Amino acid sequence: MANNISHKLELTWVGKGEEPKLEPRILIENPDYSYGENDTPNLLIHGDNLLALKALEQDYAGRVKCIYIDPPYNTGNAFEHYDDGLEHSQWLNLMYPRIKLLRNLLSEDGSIWISIDDDESHYLKVLCDEVFGRGNFVANIVWQKKYGPANDAKWFSDSHDHILVYAKNKSIWRPNLIPRTEEQLRDYKNPDNDPRGPWRASDLSAKTPSESCMYSIKGPTGLDFSPPPTRSWIVSRERFNELITDNRIWWGTSKTGRPMMKKFLSEVKGGITPETWWSRDVAADNKIAKYESKKIYNGDSFATPKPEKLLERILMIATNSGDAILDSFLGSATAIAVAHKMGRKWIGIELGNHAYTHCYPRMQKVIDGEQGGISKSVDWKGGGGFKFYTLTPSLLNQDGYGNWVISKDYNADMLAAAMAKHEGFRYQPDGQAYWKQGQSSEKDYLYTTTLFITVEMLDRIHDEMRQQESLLICCKAFQPECENRYANISIKKIPHVLLGKCEFGKDDYSLNIINLPEDEDRNETEFANEDPEVVEDMDVSKNNLKSVKSRTIQQSLFD
Repeated sequence: MANNISHKLELTWVGKGEEPKLEPRILIENPDYSYGENDTPNLLIHGDNLLALKALEQDYAGRVKCIYIDPPYNTGNAFEHYDDGLEHSQWLNLMYPRIKLLRNLLSEDGSIWISIDDDESHYLKVLCDEVFGRGNFVANIVWQKKYGPANDAKWFSDSHDHILVYAKNKSIWRPNLIPRTEEQLRDYKNPDNDPRGPWRASDLSAKTPSESCMYSIKGPTGLDFSPPPTRSWIVSRERFNELITDNRIWWGTSKTGRPMMKKFLSEVKGGITPETWWSRDVAADNKIAKYESKKIYNGDSFATPKPEKLLERILMIATNSGDAILDSFLGSATAIAVAHKMGRKWIGIELGNHAYTHCYPRMQKVIDGEQGGISKSVDWKGGGGFKFYTLTPSLLNQDGYGNWVISKDYNADMLAAAMAKHEGFRYQPDGQAYWKQGQSSEKDYLYTTTLFITVEMLDRIHDEMRQQESLLICCKAFQPECENRYANISIKKIPHVLLGKCEFGKDDYSLNIINLPEDEDRNETEFANEDPEVVEDMDVSKNNLKSVKSRTIQQSLFD
């Protein structure tokens, strides 16, 4: 029996190891819901967040500085916008593939911050240890979410949430310092008019005693001072004498006090090292969050909002101006609202209809200069913009006979973009050569068409190709003589080339967190017709480059 015990420490649950093979969808802009400046890098995405993260992976892997998520807490209580009562294994199956994709999106010096409560925090900690590596755990922040006790609580009044913090690479990730408050600055005074400016008195004793620092000190009035019991001084006698000479020891205004070291404001770090206890005084609480939410939504508060001050503190520590942040459980859009006000680039993903009813109007108000939350403290005046994107439907669906067919929702450009993503190419149509639609390296190209490829067509393309260029053609059908005709041209049939690569025809991986709206008008097109005389109107050719009806296929945040 002992031989069957794994030497690997891990968390297991029903369904682990059965993660879906996700279809890499493309994102299409809905210009009716884009807002503000046209050249904005910010993305608001409506759709299943697992599919959306997969859609972002090609362009954003390794490029997001900070991820904040506030996933369902699995409390067993149904929220208005989320069904939060998932059994433990279901909840872990929800989180595991998402955490792995989120890690891929983080930059090497990036970090992820996850809000969670006691119900799943310990499971989540072990799960994240597996994905990120235990050595990349940074901190468990305890946030005071409630001001007073709930007297109707059966056991304990729950007054805090956790925020788990992991770095992509802890050896290079460093937190920003927290600016000192006015109250903290008041601790620095200058009672002796030292020309080096304000200072505060610091304890001269050390908790861990050292033999070299055990000695008696004679004060300016002749009093003798020894270290407190079980402690020593923090400096040697030689160093203490140097501090005396440099006027860095303070004996009190009467010159009879215990020796203290003067710490000058001009010489200390530019801020305070972040702590793991965040009281409501520094990060607000649920009551303030509800007030902010009701003010934004005219009384219709989101069920579980987070206060802007909490997100401000997170982004202050984890990012700098111009960095990219991402929230894939967007909820009421607090994270991206704060990011926008603080001058960060952002991506927000929300699968529910409140992407339209809550996220969209909130970001409109932010861009128009709303003055709630942190607006005054960061001097927010408005500006910027965002693009609103939706996920395309599945590229393949089954017809009434069980055959996999291409959705009619895909026009030529969309099909070419989708095939590029499936085959590991970047969709970059060339303005001159119609067959250069996707590119994987400097001289490796992709051409997607629904035309029947003949030898003559293949010869013409080959004649246009330059030395050392290679091409993959994905088409409906081709003459047998085309196969292996040229060493630098590969040819594959669609949809057959796609089958088995991923899971098609599924739009909802939410595990009933929320019900996605059904699109009853979705149609399919049979893609099995091998008739060489049929020329489909989906073809992308030199004289037939269709646009996406004033919509834009996914653009990069960093373009």
